[in-house]
Amino acid sequence: MELDDMKQAWQLLDQRLAQQRALNVRILRESGMDRLRRGLRPLVWGQSVQIAFGMATMLWGVWFWTAHLGVLHQMACGIAVQVFGILMVAFAGRLLYLLQGIDYAAPVLEIQRRLARLRAWRVRVEAPVFAMLGALIWVPMMLMLVQVDFDQWGDDYWNHAPWLAGHLMFSGLVSLLLVLLAYMLIRRAGHLSWLENNFAGGAVRKAEAALKEIANFEQGD
Repeated sequence: MELDDMKQAWQLLDQRLAQQRALNVRILRESGMDRLRRGLRPLVWGQSVQIAFGMATMLWGVWFWTAHLGVLHQMACGIAVQVFGILMVAFAGRLLYLLQGIDYAAPVLEIQRRLARLRAWRVRVEAPVFAMLGALIWVPMMLMLVQVDFDQWGDDYWNHAPWLAGHLMFSGLVSLLLVLLAYMLIRRAGHLSWLENNFAGGAVRKAEAALKEIANFEQGD
């Protein structure tokens, strides 16, 4: 009887330990998912701001080229800025779509896969595109601002400084080459993972850390 009592006591203890572990996993998961949701919130806000700026940029470009119909170099600047604004909105929309696709009630592995897709989008598509466009888009923006001043007198900057566009385009190409050079130097120095982490953003890195902590606890590590 004493041996049977000991077996029952051990079984009861095992059950209680299993229940306690399940409760701990549930508490950690809930707190971790709450931390994950809060951590990704700034990314949502940032994309919302980007959509607002993208809309403003797009409308500015449309307003400019429609106000200068028939003047090819001015229309080109306005259309380039309009396209840049559209890309800002489209890229932010894509990221918000990926964020919305995260089901916080899903298994941790599935959430990690979703987050990996989001990271890949930011690192492999979003960051390179905006890094290259950012090195060039300021050129038509500057030309548009210059032309707005000349519009007050009904004149075209081209009549007074035809060299300005070429000079700024050359500066833009230099900016682009510097971006590419910086990327190659960082890659050669072995800091590509550091660069990719910065492209992914702090919110994504914190979310990945929170998921890893939950996964390790669930696996008993």
